Amino acid sequence: MKKLALMSLLFVSTLLAAQEPVKIKLWQNGAPNDNGMTSQVEKGPLYVAEPTIEVYPAKESNGLAIVMCPGGGYSHLAMNHEGHDMANWFNSQGITYAVLTYRMPNGNNEVPLSDAQQALRIMRQHAKEWNIQKLGIMGASAGGHLASTAATHFTDAETRPDFQILFYPVITMDPAYTHMGSHDNLLGKNPSKELEQKYSNELQVTPETPQAFIMHSSDDGAVPVANSVNYYTALVKNGVSASLHTYPVGGHGWGFRDSFPYKRQWTGELEKWLRELDR
Repeated sequence: MKKLALMSLLFVSTLLAAQEPVKIKLWQNGAPNDNGMTSQVEKGPLYVAEPTIEVYPAKESNGLAIVMCPGGGYSHLAMNHEGHDMANWFNSQGITYAVLTYRMPNGNNEVPLSDAQQALRIMRQHAKEWNIQKLGIMGASAGGHLASTAATHFTDAETRPDFQILFYPVITMDPAYTHMGSHDNLLGKNPSKELEQKYSNELQVTPETPQAFIMHSSDDGAVPVANSVNYYTALVKNGVSASLHTYPVGGHGWGFRDSFPYKRQWTGELEKWLRELDR
């Protein structure tokens, strides 16, 4: 009997894993800005010409939805462990989950943010269909920079996320402790101080910035943990609810990988935090 139950569970899990997401082009009539990229490379690191969101609607929605921005240093996208691999986990909690395939800056720093904001608009256009009552933005590494930019540079209610979740995010563009690859790919090698400050999101926090859940490893050699610590401090100073989780080891880029030694901890803490949002 136990064997039959286990086989049934595995069968259901396989069916869930095989479900195809709903894929939507961000700009049906063409994007409002251009980065000069006209071809898309699907093999190896993903280079994007046609931005999309791929939505995994929750079958039994609790009203929460998340748009995920994978990392990749603003040069490519890590679509699996920082994207699609998390879909089943979020769906199992009743959360509708969308993976954003955004365009690289390639000389135009406004391009990624415009794609992220458009993704939020599209999700809200489908709010009734997918029972979206609270919509968050999530990102990892450079995708965490994009998510925190969306959380601090919104222009109206449609483009303001209700919450933000950040995995080992690039937050600052200050050369003293940014990730220089992301810095150079977003802003160029010799940007003005004004441009660096504009995209240093710890400097852009206001009391209207949405609440945050932040994760980082103390031994991250690519993106210093100071990115998360300083952002958390700015949020608290502005009266914004924030939860910061730092782990002693783990390095960078773990995403949803089982090899990260604190996966049980971050998934448990995030699940608890999301339940509080659902109240």
